[in-house]
Amino acid sequence: MLVLPLTVVSIASVVAAQDTLSLPSSFNTEWKALASGLGGRLKRGVPIAAPCFSVVNGQPSTPDSAACSAVQNGYKSGAYRHEQAPAYMFVQWERCLRSEEKCLLDNVTPTNPAAYSNGTDCKQGSVPDYFFEVTGPQDVQLAFKFASLTKYPLSIKNSGHDFKGRSSQKGSLSLWTRHLNTLKYTPNFKPEGGSITHPRTITMGAGVSWDEAYKFADANNLTVVGGYHETVGASGGWMMGGGHSILSTVYGLGVDRVVQIKIVTPDGQYRTANRFQNKDLFWALRGGGGGTFGVVLESTILAEPRMKIQVASMSFTQTSTNYQGFLKIVVDNSLKWAKEGWGGHMGHTSILNVTPLLTLDQAKASVAEAVNYTLAQGGSATVEELPSWLAVYQKYVLAAQAPVGTEYTLQSRLMPAANFETEAGRATLLAALIKWVTDYNILPWAINATPFLFNSTEGPDATSVTPAWRKSIWHLTGRGLNWSWNSTADTIRSKYTLGTTTTKIMKDITPGSGAYFNEGDLYETDHEQSFWGDNYPRLLAIKKKYDPQGLLDCWQCVGWKGAANARFSCYLE
Repeated sequence: MLVLPLTVVSIASVVAAQDTLSLPSSFNTEWKALASGLGGRLKRGVPIAAPCFSVVNGQPSTPDSAACSAVQNGYKSGAYRHEQAPAYMFVQWERCLRSEEKCLLDNVTPTNPAAYSNGTDCKQGSVPDYFFEVTGPQDVQLAFKFASLTKYPLSIKNSGHDFKGRSSQKGSLSLWTRHLNTLKYTPNFKPEGGSITHPRTITMGAGVSWDEAYKFADANNLTVVGGYHETVGASGGWMMGGGHSILSTVYGLGVDRVVQIKIVTPDGQYRTANRFQNKDLFWALRGGGGGTFGVVLESTILAEPRMKIQVASMSFTQTSTNYQGFLKIVVDNSLKWAKEGWGGHMGHTSILNVTPLLTLDQAKASVAEAVNYTLAQGGSATVEELPSWLAVYQKYVLAAQAPVGTEYTLQSRLMPAANFETEAGRATLLAALIKWVTDYNILPWAINATPFLFNSTEGPDATSVTPAWRKSIWHLTGRGLNWSWNSTADTIRSKYTLGTTTTKIMKDITPGSGAYFNEGDLYETDHEQSFWGDNYPRLLAIKKKYDPQGLLDCWQCVGWKGAANARFSCYLE
């Protein structure tokens, strides 16, 4: 039997009972080869809250107060979780939903001893049993060879921002790419094998976060189009699933901005994918989703010059009726705002939108009706010009980004422009939004992040996201699908069911549209059509070409083997 020392990133000590790691004897030779090839980087994945517990995976443990305090202090911090291989931003993916096995703290008050006292067992949940930090293509090739010989499941984790559990998996070996964090600005970038050059590009290692990318771009007088949380990985699932941004209205989705990807595919090959080589794979990676086509190590994206941006920020306190008038203003103006380049987030009592296309006076005139309504409700409103995207990000986005260390889910529907073009269409949509609030206590969250004004020089079929993205002006989701650390499987199931129920209301008024793969309903019906439309058969053929053994699989991803597969035993039935 192979025995390795136990190491957990940023946790000083864990239970004495797990000071050594025993790997399965049935694949002794293969495990030895993997461990040797990784040079001591193969580690045991232990839940991050383990130092607080007196029992860990059924074995007695001596709590480590200093390590426990560090976890408690960082539990709701994206920056802290970003640096922990066994940590996930949405902690339902650290628990096994079906069996209720978990090792969690109270997400409201992490110091609450009720979560870890009285002999409560810290159980593995969905945290992968083993992980290693990827340093280069040879590590990934070694892992794929190991999986090919043993059929041991693999999972891929960048930052852990995943609403669907695709980067965690019970009983898997996790490939962690966080520290592939190189950044390079190339003024005239020529894709390998290509004959064209792009005037401004940034090449990023797979682990680079958007916070890092935004600061690097600004230091080079550039703007990059990216995500809405500081720790989202710029080259991971965000990009491969589509990648929306509040600048997407004008500058396109993440998949529209990438010009080259370096990846190790499950057949063991280290490949460069762009418009000139491995063209089918490049197309698939631009929308087909992360976790299934291979392990991305690097991407090169287009950048824009640093630009002035107009910002409209407003909010007020909800009463039983005042949100309805605001939603009407939002619905009635959304098509006009999209044509003016506005992108952002609009709720039932708030707006945070930006546009690079208008002057400050034009911006104030554009949103005057919403501002006046907000002020009439005793709210606050600001319309201002900021000198750069980094300034917008630091002043507004960091304060508004989604919470982490908690448990909630989203749903998604892409709302076509056609629904906003007629009075009848707007009235139907408004009624559906109000129904969400009054009947289900789901608060609408309209994300203006579709590529409504973006005209790709490559044509509309250059990427593999659902074509519905190009016809829509909202990616609509909702708030209210959350639960607590000690919720039962039945309670959690009811939340997911509510997500499916409320999504159907929007599906009924948008026939033929689609949904955002990264933020869609976990139990999306007809997911292949919703996420990819008519692109799915081609995506599946490409998946089989580069992953002929089916080594990679994740929930509702391209080539998914289905909910009954043993890999998905922690998902609710």
